[in-house]
Amino acid sequence: MAQPDSKKIFFENLSGAGKAIAVLTSGGDAQGMNGAVRAVVRMGLYVGAKVYFIHEGYQGMVDGGDNIKEATWESVSSMLQLGGTVIGSARCKEFRTHEGRLKAAHNLVQHGITNLCVIGGDGSLTGANLFKEEWSGLLNELVEQGLIEADAVQKYSALHIVGMVGSIDNDFCGTDMTIGTDSALHRIIEVVDAIMTTAQSHQRTFVLEVMGRHCGYLALVSGLACGADWVLIPEMPPEDGWEEKMCQKLSATRSRGTRLNIIIVAEGAIDRHGKPITSSFVKDLVVKCLGFDTRVTILGHVQRGGTPSAFDRILASRMGVEAVLALLETTANTPACVVSLCGNTSVRVPLMECVQMTQEVQKAMDQKRFEEAVKLRGRMYDNLLLCILCLQSNFNVAVLNVGAPAAGMNAAVRSAVRVGISEGHKMFAVSDGFEGFYKGQIKEVKWGDVGGWTGQGGSLLGTKRTLPAKHVEKIAEQMRKHNINALLIIGGFEAFLSLLELLTARGKYDEFCVPMVMVPATVSNNVPGSDLSIGADTALNAITTTCDRIKQSASGTKRRVFIIETMGGYCGYLATVGGLASGADAAYIYEEPFDIKELQANVEHLTEKMKTSIQRGLVLRNENCNENYTTDFIYQLYSEEGRGVFDCRKNVLGHMQQGGAPSPFDRNFGTKISAKAMQWVSKKLVETFRQGRVFANTEDSCCLLGMRRRTLVFQPVVQLKDETDFVHRIPKEQWWLKLRPLMKILAKYKTSYDVSDSGQLEHVVHNRPKDSDASVAM
Repeated sequence: MAQPDSKKIFFENLSGAGKAIAVLTSGGDAQGMNGAVRAVVRMGLYVGAKVYFIHEGYQGMVDGGDNIKEATWESVSSMLQLGGTVIGSARCKEFRTHEGRLKAAHNLVQHGITNLCVIGGDGSLTGANLFKEEWSGLLNELVEQGLIEADAVQKYSALHIVGMVGSIDNDFCGTDMTIGTDSALHRIIEVVDAIMTTAQSHQRTFVLEVMGRHCGYLALVSGLACGADWVLIPEMPPEDGWEEKMCQKLSATRSRGTRLNIIIVAEGAIDRHGKPITSSFVKDLVVKCLGFDTRVTILGHVQRGGTPSAFDRILASRMGVEAVLALLETTANTPACVVSLCGNTSVRVPLMECVQMTQEVQKAMDQKRFEEAVKLRGRMYDNLLLCILCLQSNFNVAVLNVGAPAAGMNAAVRSAVRVGISEGHKMFAVSDGFEGFYKGQIKEVKWGDVGGWTGQGGSLLGTKRTLPAKHVEKIAEQMRKHNINALLIIGGFEAFLSLLELLTARGKYDEFCVPMVMVPATVSNNVPGSDLSIGADTALNAITTTCDRIKQSASGTKRRVFIIETMGGYCGYLATVGGLASGADAAYIYEEPFDIKELQANVEHLTEKMKTSIQRGLVLRNENCNENYTTDFIYQLYSEEGRGVFDCRKNVLGHMQQGGAPSPFDRNFGTKISAKAMQWVSKKLVETFRQGRVFANTEDSCCLLGMRRRTLVFQPVVQLKDETDFVHRIPKEQWWLKLRPLMKILAKYKTSYDVSDSGQLEHVVHNRPKDSDASVAM
């Protein structure tokens, strides 16, 4: 294994010795909270700190006693896959009083706790900040009352607070995503997908009410992810006369042959005059005006239930570790902060700036300043609501899928087609990738042709791995025949290679001198130039769900270790991040070479864990991590070396990782990134249209659109060649490798951890990119 560089801080230097950290969950529960608690506990113990649970939130802090318990490594085992919060949450009126906070301070001092990790919403975090500001005064009062010694004031002089936002509503300013939001979207989409089948059968209209008293994020994104006909949210009330417009839209949809309508209503939806728009009102309106058979479904607390998604497990784990690092770096003058997510980057933002911004949103809504409220929500929200302007020019744009199928491809195609049509283009769909292209399998696609595509897995267009170089002459002929002015390619590594080949073909065929852009879509997440690809999140959820079931199969049996093989080619993304999401003990990948000594060390590590209360172990192996250390070899090695302590089972997940309906993240990501790609295409078409034709032959007219840290970036494919390992079909540098030490730490290995890229304190008003949408990534 490569030696860590000078930027890495080793276990001995990440010292929390002498520090006591307490973690609590407060307010409403959210899936993923347990993952955050687990990460705080294990990272805290890893650096040598004492870590305490505070059960029942602030109520437990006020009551003290058995509500404050020291945590052990084993006490957070098997928590990662559980929904809700294992340590409990309660709303506490007493903590809102000075007397209540005095009791809480006394209880914390008795345990030597001066570092608090609070997981909750804006109310919980505001209470924590007030507690911090009053801390010194509270200690002095305790001394005066004779409850603590005078020297305790000096010893426990400062209370340090780091927050993580746990809220399914995603209603907290300062972070792109809150813990629990993605899981809630999973629950909503599961219901919508189930409802759509019965709605089509009976030609019904369904009105779905989702949570969101003050924030319409769940309604907005679920509407985007399922292709809803109409969405009503509190931040953007519809214009007067919306009732007639909505009914006209529903009627037009039916007239095109669609057998169902979906309307999504946030529970806090209002009109321009502040009057609530309820789901029952919408139902009655549709029945009265159109006579459609209409049903109402109120999802309620089912949105808070169930196991957390892979996204939320990874987000919670990253935030939990970052919270501990933030606590280790605090000083007496450090303001309370919130660990948040901006794009694909962890940042720290002052807690009260976030709270004040969140309160400003509500104030703007109360005063009917709705446009301002949307902008205060952040660029993410603004972009979701952005109306697409139509261009005057009418161009022909072809869209095709290349490479292996990936869940979310259909959502991306649907988005591209509808955005292209709304911008005045003719959209052409190419079946079966470049193989279909040179065979002439090209047809114009209309708005209604892609209806209902968002929730379907695989590739409805069909996709092949065929590269264009061998058929470039026939493809050029088809481009000329159909007068194709631009190409949008949605696919994996083969799509990247295809763009490079088409770029080279420009020297011989003018037909390829058109704007060409690629959107990455592959479960392997191995496309250079992008941190994330469409389909990878769905694959991770498939891996995580399967691992949960496999581990559950050993409940009540003797100690057992499972060896699981994942897809990915030579890219270890699925094995690594899937391992982090499922609480794996090890993950073997090509990018991090290993030998028999490391395999033996892993077996010994698991053997020691099995001698305690740990009953199950999980080891993931990337399919191409090593040609000699196969899944069978590792299985046999673990079986032999673990004899008498644990037994082994193996499972090759195979193509189930590519199948199934796309996750809410992939539907949302595919929709937004493809829309952005089409807007780029429209811009380039206008720029390169000269003397009655499109002619684009510069490097920047052949691009890949990828997520880079915080931003979506258009990158000329020719510039990505130096970043690519073409032999192994992976980028030379991959961001997720930094998560591997985190996975090992949470599995109780002593290893180095790179904190050179840890979150830095930023002001909430400045932590978002100005030129790109940073809202789509973890």
